[in-house]
Amino acid sequence: MPVNFTTLTTHIRRCALVLAMSLLIPLPIHAAKPASYLRGFSQARAIIETANNICIVLDIYLADSREQHGQGLMFIDQMDELEGMLFRYSSVAMISMWMKNTHIPLDMLFIRGDGEIAGITRNTTPMSTKTITSPEPVPFVLELNGGMTERWKIETGNRLLAIN
Repeated sequence: MPVNFTTLTTHIRRCALVLAMSLLIPLPIHAAKPASYLRGFSQARAIIETANNICIVLDIYLADSREQHGQGLMFIDQMDELEGMLFRYSSVAMISMWMKNTHIPLDMLFIRGDGEIAGITRNTTPMSTKTITSPEPVPFVLELNGGMTERWKIETGNRLLAIN
């Protein structure tokens, strides 16, 4: 599906002030605990816009390599509420994940190339080896603390707008 740049520009403008303000605040230095497990992961800010035009600024770790994809948030005991990890894949594909060695429940957002959330798996079970699969081929998966999508009313069709 082609990206509607007019609509996307409107969304970004709505959140531009939020993004500008967030850039003034330094990224936390390894807020996730224990931080040593996430050494080597880049950090960035991301914005999700909900259907009711709320812009949520997230501090995220970026999982780009095969090794980082394999590690993910394993062995992490806690994250700040507005913290997560974005898995970026080099191509669009069906993504399968599990919670083995993951100590905290997560919400998994499966995101299309245009930033639209294609599916959400809420409150995954820590330490489970049950496979969680994207509802369609996607290039991104965003993992957040379990329950966050419900608290912030993040739904399919909402959009990941910006990563800096």
